[in-house]
Amino acid sequence: MSIPPVPSVASRVARAVRDVPDFPSPGILFKDITPVLADPDLMRAVIREMTGRFEADPPTHIVGIESRGFLFAMPLAQALGVPFAPARKPGKLPWRTRREAYVLEYRQDVLEMHEDALGAGGAEVLVVDDVLATGGTAAATCRLVEALGGRVIGIQVLIELASLGGRSRLPGLDVHAVLTA
Repeated sequence: MSIPPVPSVASRVARAVRDVPDFPSPGILFKDITPVLADPDLMRAVIREMTGRFEADPPTHIVGIESRGFLFAMPLAQALGVPFAPARKPGKLPWRTRREAYVLEYRQDVLEMHEDALGAGGAEVLVVDDVLATGGTAAATCRLVEALGGRVIGIQVLIELASLGGRSRLPGLDVHAVLTA
């Protein structure tokens, strides 16, 4: 009797994620990750998968992109034993901030980080989000990290939508995705 193969984390994520057409606006196919979040075993597997890539040479900081990126960035920072810093929408952070404007596929937006989020400088930062689509949000976050004196060592996402070409806006950076769709 043979033992069936264990499904990969990527295949488990692919089965869990729901496609929601025309959300938040017509023409957008939204990737609903809430079924992944609702499965504790799958979330543990996702964080283990993300952590494994960086255990031997961890970043000094993890920057999570609001808001769904926080859901992966914070447990990843805890697992690696490094500080977490949020990149947030305007007006959400209580201290002095730096900001970076960017364009999404369906609107313009701004991200902010505390001026002291990365310490005194020299931080090696892993940027974390849920989905890499066109790359605008990730690229803006990278520019913001650099403006604060950090160096982006990579991007980690749950899902990369390869057909939208987001990697092309992140030249020279290592991009890691649990699932490429």
